[in-house]
Amino acid sequence: MKGFIVPVLNILLIFVLDSNYVFSENQLPDNESELVFSSILFRHGDRTPEKPYAKDPYGNTSLWPVGWGMLTNKGKAQHYKLGQWLRKRYDNLIPDHKYSHELIYIQSTDVDRTLMSALSNLAGMFYPTQKEMWSDLKWQPIPVHTVPQHLDKVLSMNCPCPKYEEEYEAFKRSAIISTYNEKHKELYRYLTEHSGDPIHGPVHTEYLYSNLFIETINNFTLPNWTESVFPNKMYSVAAFSFAMPTMTRTLKRLKGGPLLKEIITHMKQKRAGTLSPNRNLWVYSAHDTTVANFLNTIGVFEVHAPPFAATVLVELRKSKTNDYFVSVFYKNTTGEPTLLTIPGCNAACPLDKFASLLSDVIPVDWDSECHAHQLFDLTSDQPYNSLAIFAMVTSTLLVFLLLAMTSLYWHKQKPTVHLYKKLNMETL
Repeated sequence: MKGFIVPVLNILLIFVLDSNYVFSENQLPDNESELVFSSILFRHGDRTPEKPYAKDPYGNTSLWPVGWGMLTNKGKAQHYKLGQWLRKRYDNLIPDHKYSHELIYIQSTDVDRTLMSALSNLAGMFYPTQKEMWSDLKWQPIPVHTVPQHLDKVLSMNCPCPKYEEEYEAFKRSAIISTYNEKHKELYRYLTEHSGDPIHGPVHTEYLYSNLFIETINNFTLPNWTESVFPNKMYSVAAFSFAMPTMTRTLKRLKGGPLLKEIITHMKQKRAGTLSPNRNLWVYSAHDTTVANFLNTIGVFEVHAPPFAATVLVELRKSKTNDYFVSVFYKNTTGEPTLLTIPGCNAACPLDKFASLLSDVIPVDWDSECHAHQLFDLTSDQPYNSLAIFAMVTSTLLVFLLLAMTSLYWHKQKPTVHLYKKLNMETL
């Protein structure tokens, strides 16, 4: 139980104190180091509400002509500008600013708004040179790869994982969350009454908060009942929902671990010269939850709601002595990104140390771990670890006791046999 509570208390402490990111005030130690590879993870751009709440005065589809949960023109522009910024930042990784499948790979969740965000981003990153122009459009088609959501183990993480679901449900039933929800029960009651939707916790609060936020930035006047709770009272609870899916070590390992593992694998292959094709950039187009899960998994998440187009950069640099270092940046505004420091390391963290520090949240075999029988899973953060140990020890003792009793029983039942040799009387 201790292993379950400690990380939760740490997150809550950060939340209560409203602390900042684990920012590094130091610049990268070697200004002459060479940037050789970068993994880019971003949230999609501005979108419409995923669905209206029950009493939503703006729930008519005519008010949202592109449809529910779709990328808006503003969202397209956000990513086009982000693509231009990435083009400038990674100038040395994109020779002559030309697209090549051997230089960059783009992966997206199988959702319209993330696919469209990726395409908008690439339009800004790789607008065609004169030789690449094929029409009057300053645009060229660039492939974006995806897999169905129910098979996605890396970005959308909707691939079934029974162990994760059990761990997460157990966490939501924990004393920590019960206490948290008790503290905010009046807010939930108020939101339920006025929105018409059942609001029972941070996740429900976040869905409603997101709708109200989107309506606000689209110049809709919110109902009067929102004035006492939006944005401030709702935001802190909504933001907390982004920490919940990766609150414990096991949740981190199964939710954020696969993406972290892939990123580290690519960096090690780049160092070894075995990355094939030998790409310089790997782009992931995903969601606010993906960004939050990744940041929390590597230990640098401040409890907040990642904004539209929020971007994480995991950069690999080579020093003059051929040592490789990892630096993580977070860009959640239109300004320059902030350099983050992984707990236990420097702003420029040696690649092997980076991997070692995070090894505990990287699954060895995600499929096997997801389908492991939890009662006998000693890596679990949940309190049934003690039950598993007790059950195994008790079972072992019972087996030995049964074997001993069986042996004793057969020993008693076996007839006594006296062996003797008949004497030859004629020789006496």
